Amino acid sequence: MMYNISMIPTIFRKVDNMEKYLDETLSVQERAEALTDAMTVEEQASQLRYDAPEIKRLGIPAYNWWNEGLHGLARSGTATMFPQAIGLAAMFDTKLVEKAGEITSEETRAKYAQYAKHGDRDIYKGLTLWAPNINIFRDPRWGRGHETYGEDPYLTAENGKAYVKGLQGEGKTLRTAACAKHFAVHSGPEALRHEFNAEVSEKDLEETYLPAFEALVKEAHVEGVMGAYNRVNGEASCASKMLMEKLRSWGFDGYFVSDCWAIRDFHEHHGLTKNAVESAALALTAGCDVNCGCTYVNVLAALDEGLVTKEDIRKACVHLMRTRIRLGMFDDKTEFDDIPYNIVSCVEHKKVSLECAEKSMVLLKNNGILPLDKNKVNTIAVIGPNSNSRIVLEGNYNGTADRYITFLEGIQNRFEGRVIYAEGCHLYKQKVSGLAMPGDRYAEAMAAAENADVVILCVGLDSTIEGEEGDTGNEFSSGDKNDIRLPESQRILVDKIMKTGKPVVVVCAAGSAVNTECAPDALIHAWYPGSEGGTALAEILFGDVSPSGKLPVTFYEKSELLPEFTDYSMKNRTYRFAENNVLYPFGFGLTYGDIVCTSVEYKDGSAVVSAENKGKNATEDVIELYIKDYSENAVTNVSLCGFKRISLDAGEKVTVTIPVPERAFTAVDEKGERKRFGSRFTIYAGTHQPDAISETLCGNKCAVTEINL
Repeated sequence: MMYNISMIPTIFRKVDNMEKYLDETLSVQERAEALTDAMTVEEQASQLRYDAPEIKRLGIPAYNWWNEGLHGLARSGTATMFPQAIGLAAMFDTKLVEKAGEITSEETRAKYAQYAKHGDRDIYKGLTLWAPNINIFRDPRWGRGHETYGEDPYLTAENGKAYVKGLQGEGKTLRTAACAKHFAVHSGPEALRHEFNAEVSEKDLEETYLPAFEALVKEAHVEGVMGAYNRVNGEASCASKMLMEKLRSWGFDGYFVSDCWAIRDFHEHHGLTKNAVESAALALTAGCDVNCGCTYVNVLAALDEGLVTKEDIRKACVHLMRTRIRLGMFDDKTEFDDIPYNIVSCVEHKKVSLECAEKSMVLLKNNGILPLDKNKVNTIAVIGPNSNSRIVLEGNYNGTADRYITFLEGIQNRFEGRVIYAEGCHLYKQKVSGLAMPGDRYAEAMAAAENADVVILCVGLDSTIEGEEGDTGNEFSSGDKNDIRLPESQRILVDKIMKTGKPVVVVCAAGSAVNTECAPDALIHAWYPGSEGGTALAEILFGDVSPSGKLPVTFYEKSELLPEFTDYSMKNRTYRFAENNVLYPFGFGLTYGDIVCTSVEYKDGSAVVSAENKGKNATEDVIELYIKDYSENAVTNVSLCGFKRISLDAGEKVTVTIPVPERAFTAVDEKGERKRFGSRFTIYAGTHQPDAISETLCGNKCAVTEINL
């Protein structure tokens, strides 16, 4: 509920500071300072916890800062569930990402109003959403990689800005407050994150790890930034002088929050401090405003010991009150107060979720079997542990849908013929039934395949295998993957089904690169597609929708050929630096059409691209721009510098203009300085990268233009 002037205690309204705090004509900073200065130092310190208590005498309700909204409102009951973030990235569609953020924030507002009305101010009930995750997915073994927008800094920044815009809106009052995490060099290993020191060069820092954070601060005005668990070059991420100075130089004026219980790691694992009091002091004086955890209960003890000052406490409290004021929590009324509860998981919102799922799935192979011809197919066998799984639709940091459409259900709903279902095997264990022999579902799966005209083989992973340390439920409890293969139980299943000789479409659901090590007639990577995933898959299988997703990460052949997981150097990582080991390149994805970029020219800061659908089917596709810089400080290969979704009928032609940011013409030297070093560049325009593997897989080359500046 909102607190208007009439609800404020009389004693409070008589305080000069409070009158200023209530004055909506004053700046947010002035109001925040007035509110903070009305508190005692003890009250100020109490507000630096994520579970900030009520200050009854001032009419300030309790507030829990911890809420999640990575791909829809999470952990707060029913909400619209979108594809996991990596799936949203695969759309290469920032407008749709922004729409997903907008829906997430609207549902958050609607539920917040009802929670407050009923006095519920618990965790996951507030307006501060700790999303998006804009870490770089540099290694496919990282369990949390599917929370990110992939491996490319530019794609990550563009999607991150769009999602922040959707969450926060563009009005005087923030619809919700977004939070960019985990600042800044963080991507595994999960098992070591509480003690690990990520060693990174100045060049890699500026070239890869920082650009998305800089963009979200400078361009999207993200309200919050969350630190990481690990150290960066010896400094704790949540108390790094270097990282905090970066934020200040970018003009950040939001709030900084620790990752949950990360400050405790300072003394328990990193060995940076002796005890909790010193850890609280180190974080607070560095610029960490709010502690997700319990270490800040020691702030007053740190004050008594002279490790922090009253001004340190006041400053952090002002930052937090500033965010709450920007959210309109103390205004008489906001434009979001009347959002009706019935928008939560409404039909219109689920339609957007479905559209996201349709555009996120990536067709990696197709020998012509897709789309399925229902006139030639009478019986379909749907086989595999992910066929009828709800969990595989969700990803992690997920909400709860009011209805789930599994892959099996989507096919059953769409296909009028016979559908035979067989689980096939456990996701990763040797058997499904506890008393059975290993391989207890293989015979059933083979029988189903032998009695069908075509097999839809649904394999992959889910959030019980890859995810955050402590969240996964299998023997790989760290959340990371040991390799990029399917679990052994599924490898055996795939081999047996392939040997039946039946046409096979493999649908791999996973949040990361997986080598299925087989040669099916078609291969679809479905990510974790949200509650409407089954409907989206069926639409693609039967040609109601042409697949149009693109890989936001490189799919490698073997994890054994990757650098050490703990090595944060970008050498031979991601498409910008990879020298070998590529199975499916970043940016790759087939459609049922055949859109080819026929020409490109650089004019007035933009690429003017002509494209034609030379195929027989209408389709959406993504025009991707890549730039090659020939200076000595440039990345090894090419860099994405623009993209645009288009929709063309068979035979249709179009010319589109795509802005090329000035930053694309810069490089970073060994000292971390970014500037234009060279004068010669090549811009490529295509529906894929300009590499040999992509050209072979797609059967066409990118259009090219040379630039001399």
